[in-house]
Amino acid sequence: MQIFFKCNGEWVHQNEHVSEESLDESSGLKVREVFINVTRQQVEDFHGPEDYWCQCVAWSHLGTSKSRKASVRIAYLRKNFEQDPQGREVPIEGMIVLHCRPPEGVPAAEVEWLKNEEPIDSEQDENIDTRADHNLIIRQARLSDSGNYTCMAANIVAKRRSLSATVVVYVNGGWSSWTEWSACNVRCGRGWQKRSRTCTNPAPLNGGAFCEGMSVQKITCTSLCPVDGSWEVWSEWSVCSPECEHLRIRECTAPPPRNGGKFCEGLSQESENCTDGLCILGIENASDIALYSGLGAAVVAVAVLVIGVTLYRRSQSDYGVDVIDSSALTGGFQTFNFKTVRQGNPLLLNSSMQPDLTVSRTYSGPICLQDPLDKELMTESSLFNPLSDIKVKVQSSFMVSLGVSERAEYHGKNHSGTFPHGNNRSFSTMHPRNKTPYIQNLSSLPTRTELRTTGVFGHLGGRLVMPNTGVSLLIPHGAIPEENSWEIYMSINQGEPSLQSDGSEVLLSPEVTCGPPDMTVTTPFALTIPHCADVSSEHWNIHLKKRTQQGKWEEVMSVEDESTSCYCLLDPFACHVLLDSFGTYALTGEPITDCAVKQLKVAVFGCMSCNSLDYNLRVYCVDNTPWAFQEVVSDERHQGGQLLEEPKLLHFKGNTFSLQISVLDIPPFLWRIKPFTACQEVPFSRVWCSNQQPLHCAFSLERYTPTTTQLSCKICIRQLKGHEQILQVQTSILESERETITFFAQEDSTFPAQTGPKAFKIPYSIRQRICATFDTPNAKGKDWQMLAQKNSINRNLSYFATQSSPSAVILNLWEARHQHDGDLDSLACALEEIGRTHTKLSNITESQLDEADFNYSRQNGL
Repeated sequence: MQIFFKCNGEWVHQNEHVSEESLDESSGLKVREVFINVTRQQVEDFHGPEDYWCQCVAWSHLGTSKSRKASVRIAYLRKNFEQDPQGREVPIEGMIVLHCRPPEGVPAAEVEWLKNEEPIDSEQDENIDTRADHNLIIRQARLSDSGNYTCMAANIVAKRRSLSATVVVYVNGGWSSWTEWSACNVRCGRGWQKRSRTCTNPAPLNGGAFCEGMSVQKITCTSLCPVDGSWEVWSEWSVCSPECEHLRIRECTAPPPRNGGKFCEGLSQESENCTDGLCILGIENASDIALYSGLGAAVVAVAVLVIGVTLYRRSQSDYGVDVIDSSALTGGFQTFNFKTVRQGNPLLLNSSMQPDLTVSRTYSGPICLQDPLDKELMTESSLFNPLSDIKVKVQSSFMVSLGVSERAEYHGKNHSGTFPHGNNRSFSTMHPRNKTPYIQNLSSLPTRTELRTTGVFGHLGGRLVMPNTGVSLLIPHGAIPEENSWEIYMSINQGEPSLQSDGSEVLLSPEVTCGPPDMTVTTPFALTIPHCADVSSEHWNIHLKKRTQQGKWEEVMSVEDESTSCYCLLDPFACHVLLDSFGTYALTGEPITDCAVKQLKVAVFGCMSCNSLDYNLRVYCVDNTPWAFQEVVSDERHQGGQLLEEPKLLHFKGNTFSLQISVLDIPPFLWRIKPFTACQEVPFSRVWCSNQQPLHCAFSLERYTPTTTQLSCKICIRQLKGHEQILQVQTSILESERETITFFAQEDSTFPAQTGPKAFKIPYSIRQRICATFDTPNAKGKDWQMLAQKNSINRNLSYFATQSSPSAVILNLWEARHQHDGDLDSLACALEEIGRTHTKLSNITESQLDEADFNYSRQNGL
C-alpha cells in the first residue's frame, strides 16, 4: 500500500511525507498514517483560483481511494465590530433587543455576551435569548436587567470586545390611594379639608416619569356654629292667686339653643307674694268681688271691640288703583291707569286737598328703574300725591314730561336714565311746586364715601387692597429705590363712567385709578381689575384702556396681543396687568359673536312698606364684579333692605333678546300682588350696556291680615332664548325672626395696606433661590420659560424676556393671581414637578411652603 498527497493539483515529493504504522488492537489490522506540513509561506506564495488545498490518495493491488480536499487558509480577526450594541432605556416589562455584528474573521468569530463583565448563560435564564444572529434579546425587562452589556467575539487568532451598552430599566411613578379627608380646620363656619396621596405606587425609579396631577386636594367645608340659648324678657306678673302669690315666666327663645349650644342658665318661672305680706285667705265680702270682676270683664270687651273695628277699617282701605293690562300688546311693557286716590285714604301725603275725580295719570313703560330710590319716588310721591291740576305721562324710561291742566307741558330729560343717578339726587324736576316730607327725607340720605384707599410703601414693597371690590395693587420688592417711600393711592370711579362706549364696545370693569401719576418704578407692578365677561377668545375681543391727561381714553393693548410694554393675564373673573406707569385703567369688550356672554349677579332684597300690610321685593341685576354689587348693598342698607337669598350668576348673551323678571308661587289666601304686575320685562340694551350701573325691578306684595308673618315665593329671572335663574324667597317679614344672610362671605383683607414681607406669600429667601435657578438661560428650555409654563403662563413670553429678572416678574404675577387662594399648592406642585431636574430646588420642600402659607395667613388674619 502506498499513500501520497496531492496539493493544488501537484504531487508532493515523497521526501516531504512522514509515515507511521501501528496495529489496531481491536481488529488486529495494520494502520498506516501519513503526514505533510504546509507552511504559511507556501499558502501566501500560492496564487490560484481557489484556496490552497491538499488531497490524500491511497492505492494498492486492491484499488485506489481519494480523500476529500482540505483547504488551508491563513486565520485572522479584524479589530472593529461591524455593529456595536447601543444603550437603551426601556420601561419595566418592556422588550430589550441589543444588536451585535462581530468583526470579519477566519474562521468566523464566536460571540459571547457579558453583563457587568460576567458571562451571560441563556440556558439558565429563559427570559434571555442569545441565539438569534448574535443579538441579545430580553423578553420582559426587569429592574435587575439594568447594567452594562458587552459583546465578545473570538476565534483561534484573537478576542475582540465591543463598546459597552448601558441598559436602564425605569419605572414610571404611580399614585397611591388618597388618604381620608382631614377634619375641618375650623370648629365652626367655612374652612377647608385636605387629603393627600404620594407618588409611591410605584415610586419612579431610574429616571421614570413622575406622577401627573395634584398630590394634595382641598375642599371647602362648613360646620354649623353652636348657638347658645338666651332668655326672653319676663312676662307680666299673673293675677294674685288665692294663696296671695303671683307668677311670671320666661322662655329660652331669644335665640333658642341650636347646633349643640348651651341651654339658658337660670329659672324659667318666678313667684312672689303679691300683698306685701298682708295676705287675706278668706273672703269677707263676696258681693264686692263680683262687682269688680264684672267691671273688668266689661272693660276687656270694649277694648276688643275697638281693636276689631280698627282692623276692619284698615283692611277695607285701599289705594284706589285700577290696573288695566296691555302686556299682550306691548310685549311685556305694561301701561297702568291710576285713578286718583279716594278721599280719606290714610296713605295720602296731603289729605286736606280735594281730589279731582276727572283727572287720571297714565304711566307707559316698564316698571323697572335703574336706581332703587327712583322706584320709591314714583310710587310714594307721584302716584299718591293728589295734585288735581297736574297730568304726568312717562312714555319711556328715558323721558319724564309734566303738564299743567290739559295742554301746557314742561319737559325734563336725562340722558342716562329716568332720573339723575348721582349721589346728590334732586327731585325738583318732578315736583317744582310741591316738595313733600317724603321727598325731603330721600334727599337727606347720606351720600356714599369715596371708594379710595392709600398706603405708604418703600423698598420692601407691599400690597394695596380695596376691600370687597376685587381691586388690588401689588408693589414688588425693589420696585421703589432704597431710602425712598411713596404714598400710593387707589380709587374707583363711583359716578357715571367717563369711558363712553364706541359702537358695540361694552364696559366690563370698573374704572380704577392708581397713583401718584408722576411716580416711576424699576420693576413692573401688578394691578388686578375684576371683570364680568365669560372669557372666551372666540366670542370676545377684550382691550385694556387708559385715560389720558386730557380725559380721553386710548387703547393700551388687546389682551390677546403680543406686547413688550405691558402684560395682561386674563382669568375667569379678573385681569392681572403688569404695568410701568400709574393712571386710570378699565377693561372693555367687543363681542365677536352673538354667543358672547356677560355674567350678571342677580339678588333679591326685601323690606316693609309705609303701609304695614305691604312688603316690597326689589330684584337687582348687576354686572358680576364685587364693586358693582357693593353699590347695591350700600343703597339697600340706607333703605333698610334685607338680602333674602344668596345671589346667583346669570349668563346674559349678546343675542338682542330682553330680560324677564317675574314673581311665582305666591301663597294664596295669605298674600296677593297687584294684578298684571307679577311679570316685568327689561330691554336688551338696558342690560347689555349697563356700564357697571345697577338695574332693579320692584314688586309690591300685600298681606290679607297682619297675622301673616312668613313669605315664600320664587323670583324667576330669565333671558328670552337664554339662561334662567330661580331665587327662592323664604323669609319672615318680622325683623326679630328673620335669618340674616351676609352680603360678603369674607373680607378681602383685614388691612387694606400691607407692607413688607408679610404682604407676599412666597418668602424672600425662597424667591431668591427660585430666581437664581431659572434666570440663567438654558439651551433645553429649563429656565424661566419652564417656570412660566408650569404656572399656566404660556402667552406673550417676549415680555418677560425684556425684564432683568424674568423669574421675579413671573412670581409677582403669581402673587397677584393667587391673592385669594388658601395655600401655595399650585406653586408647590410646579416646583415639585421640575425640581427633579434642578438640584438647587431640591431643598425647597412642601413643608417649607406650608409653613410660609401658615405665616402669611396668620399675619393677615385669615
